[in-house]
Amino acid sequence: MSVGGAIYPPLNQRPVKNTIVLFDVDETLSKSRQLAKPEMLQLLSELRHKVVIGYVGGSDLSKQQEQLGTPEIPVTALFDFCFPENGLGAYRMGEKLQGTSFIEWIGEEKYKLLVKWILHYIADLDLPIKRGTFIEFRNGMINVSPVGRNATIAERNAFNAYDTTHHIRTTMISELHKAFPDIGLTYSVGGQISFDVFPTGWDKRYCLNHVEADKQRADGVDFKTVHFFGDKTEKGGNDYELYSDPRTIGHAVKDPEDTYRQLKELMATF
Repeated sequence: MSVGGAIYPPLNQRPVKNTIVLFDVDETLSKSRQLAKPEMLQLLSELRHKVVIGYVGGSDLSKQQEQLGTPEIPVTALFDFCFPENGLGAYRMGEKLQGTSFIEWIGEEKYKLLVKWILHYIADLDLPIKRGTFIEFRNGMINVSPVGRNATIAERNAFNAYDTTHHIRTTMISELHKAFPDIGLTYSVGGQISFDVFPTGWDKRYCLNHVEADKQRADGVDFKTVHFFGDKTEKGGNDYELYSDPRTIGHAVKDPEDTYRQLKELMATF
């Protein structure tokens, strides 16, 4: 059966009971900002017939639609749970759940000070190239890219290699900690070219609030087992907190091919 045409059992009637499998997006289900391969989507469809599945990513829903969905099929129809922006935005079976706002939390004055500092810092960076969109404002966070989010795939790869040697992002984060020691923000490296900035506690663990609340619904599930696949699972990476949380079983992957292999192995145990 095709991915788009599949009919799945209700969440509380999946054969593997009280279990959800969550996935990071970039470098886990697909290459950064690239399309997920058809064989990955097919495997996820097969998994969905057994357990509840969801993804949790730092980007907004529109970017995840580009990577995981199709023009005919919304990403919210391919996963039981969709958690854009670490779960600050959330969808259950296509239904939008209540979210939270970063700008309401931080306030306009503190936000302006933060943005001013970031833009001055990036302006003074001597990088091989700079493109555009150095700060991307999202509902639950801001995403900061020293090279700019308008970089091409080739330019992303080049910056990632440069950053591995010169530690541009981690050095900038260290300076942010010094400049704003008491503002209550967390800085988390993800993907190839950027890092996320969000209130402490609003990392990918935030999605577990929705997972745990599901049992309160009439058709809900009391999830006892939560698997999570992610690539940035080292401390400082944007998958670390969810990967290492005692409520989850973490699976560290290198790339989408490794995810596919490990997922096949996990499915054989169901």
